[in-house]
Amino acid sequence: MADLWQETGLLLEKQAGDWAYQIAARQYEARGTCASTLQSEKSVRDIQYHLAYLSQAMRCNSPLLFAEYNAWCNTLFHHLGFSDQVLPQTLQSMRQVFAHHLPFAQAEALLTFMDEAEQQALALSPAEPPTFLPEGAPLLEIARAYLAALLARQHARAREIIFDALRQGVEIRLLYLQVFQPVQREIGRLWHLHRISVAQEHSATAITQVVMAQLYPYLFSNPAPRRGKSVVVACVGGELHELGARMLADFFEMDGWDSHFLGANTPSPSILETVEAESPEYLCVSVTNPMNVGAAAQVISLLQNSSHARKTRVMVGGYPFNLVPGLWRQIHADAYAPDALAALEVARHFLPENGAIRYDSAAALQPG
Repeated sequence: MADLWQETGLLLEKQAGDWAYQIAARQYEARGTCASTLQSEKSVRDIQYHLAYLSQAMRCNSPLLFAEYNAWCNTLFHHLGFSDQVLPQTLQSMRQVFAHHLPFAQAEALLTFMDEAEQQALALSPAEPPTFLPEGAPLLEIARAYLAALLARQHARAREIIFDALRQGVEIRLLYLQVFQPVQREIGRLWHLHRISVAQEHSATAITQVVMAQLYPYLFSNPAPRRGKSVVVACVGGELHELGARMLADFFEMDGWDSHFLGANTPSPSILETVEAESPEYLCVSVTNPMNVGAAAQVISLLQNSSHARKTRVMVGGYPFNLVPGLWRQIHADAYAPDALAALEVARHFLPENGAIRYDSAAALQPG
């Protein structure tokens, strides 16, 4: 079944553009309404997102990945004021188009996959996901004040909060892990709940990037002994969320590694070129959007087929890998870590020369 899912997911990706229009037409037909050109274009765009997530989940053999997307959509639609029937109607229209266009075996595989995902989605994501800044969280007062400054677009105030904490003796690593990281996740949650705008979300991220850059003189004022090891950190092509990867690169620098940060949306050939030039012990690949898991798989395949890069081990991390246990194995990565601190533990204890190259940091520090 796994091979059939992958084959069907690839076919779905190729046909998604044509099928999205047919699915949208069935939606409006089922409602007994006619859509304006603008409404139709928005519907087709949204359906293309559904199809892209479904295709990616099938190619990863993971109904849970599509289940999480369905649960995420349910929450988003609820807070946008959409009818509770919008998503079920969309999924039903998708089923009808798939049954009409696909050969029997592939249609059955796809519908079975969707059934499994929908069953799993029932147990996921409440109407309002919990805050990332709960009572009792470390550095909570600083994190909440920093969040308020970001949402008010008070750049100077945000910087003042962080540097006051630094002067009071809070370690930079703790500011990264207990302020920047949970606050950025909370920003994403607030957008998901339709409580802040896209502009506020982007502004908050931009301010945090500037504040982090201003911390660099402090970051390297008391450098750790160099390890003689290096790491390349990259966001795959199409991946625009770079803040987590930037934090990871900084953590490696603070730990004595030479880190090469390539930034957001780096094409796979460029990542390969850098790895071949630098010969790092690890390539750390960051993925936030589940639709970009396939791009991570492509990077891994390129490295494995390169005589100059195959000794570099690939560690993956980010939202989809945190969601789906074992997803990193599906794309043939060598290791996985849920956050920057865990990634350092992986890198320290499981270097290629030690022969331990399959590792899941969610378990104890034992080879995977």
